[in-house]
Amino acid sequence: MKNQIKILALPAILFLASCGDEKKPAEAGKADIIPVKVLAVQGGASAGTISLSGQLTTEDEVYLSFKTGGIINKVLVKEGDAVKQGQLLATLNLTEINAGVQQAQLAFEKAQRDYQRAQNLYNDSVATLEQLQNAKTGLEIARQALSSAQFNRSYSEIHAPKSGYILRKMANEGQMVGPGTPVLQTNGAQSGNWLLKVGAGDAEWSSISINDKAEIAIGNDDNKTFEGTVVRKSESTDPYTGTFTVDIKLNSKDYSGLASGMFGKATIKVGKSVKAADTWAVPYDALLDGDGSTGYLFVTNDGKTAQRVKVTIGGMKKDEVIITDGLQGVQQVIVSGSAYLADKSPIKIVR
Repeated sequence: MKNQIKILALPAILFLASCGDEKKPAEAGKADIIPVKVLAVQGGASAGTISLSGQLTTEDEVYLSFKTGGIINKVLVKEGDAVKQGQLLATLNLTEINAGVQQAQLAFEKAQRDYQRAQNLYNDSVATLEQLQNAKTGLEIARQALSSAQFNRSYSEIHAPKSGYILRKMANEGQMVGPGTPVLQTNGAQSGNWLLKVGAGDAEWSSISINDKAEIAIGNDDNKTFEGTVVRKSESTDPYTGTFTVDIKLNSKDYSGLASGMFGKATIKVGKSVKAADTWAVPYDALLDGDGSTGYLFVTNDGKTAQRVKVTIGGMKKDEVIITDGLQGVQQVIVSGSAYLADKSPIKIVR
């Protein structure tokens, strides 16, 4: 009898369990409501101001060296010295070099005599034409060897290629150096070719254009600033820093107080065709899938549904992104919880 009760109870249990499962599909159909934080859209941002920093340099920094190796006889300048174009800066001990020039001179004079002798003998029908031609070839070889030796002697001295300053002194008197070993580093700072080289990220690089204007503060003196112009943008990142290089040329008549390697801060004005009234400032963290001058934001107008919109990036300002298009008519930008959203996701605004 007890077994019969157990058998009858089992279908009842299965029936009750099946009734409970019928509710699950209905509950699974409900979309999760995502809690988010929003920020009211603020218009009238200052369009196109990007702040970057870098080091001051010139376009014509150069390492100077001797063409031939030898022992340094004199280094006539010190680091920081102002120099004029053509000024003698350093010399090698010329004992060995002058000996080489003298040997080439003697070989040339002998070749001249040999050629003259062969010419006379050929005129007297004693020497053959081949002997005369060989003597002439020997004379030309000796002439070129003398020219090469004289050229090497002329580059056994270092002269300033431009008026500027001595940036570094890398060798001293009495030191043995090889051909091409850097001895001095100079620049043409007196020509006014000052550049501020700054590093820029992807979005900043895409926002900057050639001929954009900049205001530059050098060193710790923010009261003394220089006007500048963007003259060059690198087309690849620096392998050591991972940033793009942007060159800003200083526009001034007074470059006093500047030195190569000084730290500088530049505020670049970008987005020349953008009016302040047509721009919006949003937090950097709210931007999604930024690619050059475009990106995406989640916004809401009813406070209940998220909408994914495409926007145009006009520049950066500290922790804000300047949006120049795509937020017309938008009331609120979602600034927290975006990672869990999709287009048309239901949301709940939290404080």
